Amino acid sequence: MSLALHLPALQVALPLAAAPLAVLARRANAAFLLVTLASWAAFAVAVLLWLQVGSQGAISYALGSWVPPLGIEYRVDRLAAFVLMLVAGIAAVALPYSRRSIEAEIPREQHYLFYAMFALCLTGLLGITITGDAFNIFVFLEISSLSTYVLIALGRDRRALVASYQYLIMGTIGATFIVIGVGLLYLKTGTLNLADMSVRLRDMTSHRPVLAALGFLTVGISLKLALFPLHQWLPNAYTYAPSAVTAFLAATATKVSVYVLLRFYYSVFGESLVFQSLPLPQLMLALSLAAMFFASAIAIFQDDLKRLLAYSSVAQIGYITLGLSFGSASGLTATVVHLFNHGVTKAALFLLVGCAVARVGGSALSRLAGLGRTMPLTAFGIVLGGLGLIGVPGTAGFVSKWYLVLAALEQGQWWLALAIVASSLLAVAYVWRFVEIAYFRAPPAGLPARCEAPLALLVPAWLMVAASVYFGLDTSLTVGSAAAAAAELLGTGK
Repeated sequence: MSLALHLPALQVALPLAAAPLAVLARRANAAFLLVTLASWAAFAVAVLLWLQVGSQGAISYALGSWVPPLGIEYRVDRLAAFVLMLVAGIAAVALPYSRRSIEAEIPREQHYLFYAMFALCLTGLLGITITGDAFNIFVFLEISSLSTYVLIALGRDRRALVASYQYLIMGTIGATFIVIGVGLLYLKTGTLNLADMSVRLRDMTSHRPVLAALGFLTVGISLKLALFPLHQWLPNAYTYAPSAVTAFLAATATKVSVYVLLRFYYSVFGESLVFQSLPLPQLMLALSLAAMFFASAIAIFQDDLKRLLAYSSVAQIGYITLGLSFGSASGLTATVVHLFNHGVTKAALFLLVGCAVARVGGSALSRLAGLGRTMPLTAFGIVLGGLGLIGVPGTAGFVSKWYLVLAALEQGQWWLALAIVASSLLAVAYVWRFVEIAYFRAPPAGLPARCEAPLALLVPAWLMVAASVYFGLDTSLTVGSAAAAAAELLGTGK
């Protein structure tokens, strides 16, 4: 029996098996080794699935040999394979980084629990992406959310508990909306298989329960992806969580939620209902613009670099949903490209902030004064990541915004192209705040002499910086995969 046939099952099973084994080991080193090997294996599986989908088309895997829609199906198409690579790849980089990072942020006796929760969170995110079953999306969402609450609460600042509790309350509300939406769809269709559900909904697009399900799912998923103004949980969660957790969540959790929104909009409800029969595109456009401008403006006035970058994430999510609001192939391509590029860029930034935290004891901007002199590699990496947030040519962020501008001009909305450029100027302002602090101010007096972060932290962080620059220069993987995924979702692909 060929192992290649069971890659979809292995994608979820590997990190899932690592979680209880890490708890049973009860030793930090053993737990680290188990979860890291599982994440690397999961990344290898994700790459193999991406290659398989590229050569053979979408993969359908029936669990327990129960043929769908009777049984649970794992389904990997171009979009799912692309997101699986992002999630597993970020985890494969974040875990080696976390071993040194959590030494100063989490008590030693809790390290094995950290790795177990990390493995469960990874399991949930991969499961959400690969499953073809609507209820399983909810189940995996809860697995990832519950483990995320614990990971955030492990932060050394007492405010991490408050941030975790706030996220728990809002996350539970979002999950409730999602399960109500799924229940309404099951009520009307009698199936939970997404592909079968899509077929049965074709003649029910005007039925009130279907429209209600669309509304519940849109609100619930928007809360999970932190769409403005449902983002209140995100700034505190990113600020007070351990650095490795912040980097992983910022790069993956909200991106997987965007994936779920795309999956329901295009693969279940259909483009005609969402983008032609209802005013959802106009609503998405308004909320996206609000995120781009208001969240960026708020970021400028933050005194903590992690909180500044957290509000930047809310703004960048606005760019992702802006592409979705166009309802076109080019807009959808821009959404998928920015989903990937922002994940890579923000992972690099938060990993580098973790390098600084390890040396200066916090991420307050006042503590980072003179960082360009004392930690030049860390400071320069943050500047490069900041250029990516602005969208400077040569960075991954430029590619994303370029395709957003093209999508706006394609529809004759030149004012939207100007809005994208204008909001990017706000990013210049908050990135400049760090540049000013790091390069034009002297290090705070009375603190011990600083030195560059250890290689165990710098190497993973700079690997993500290099990826951010590489994907800004070579777009064959990102744009090529995004365009193919968009064509497949719209039904125009091969």
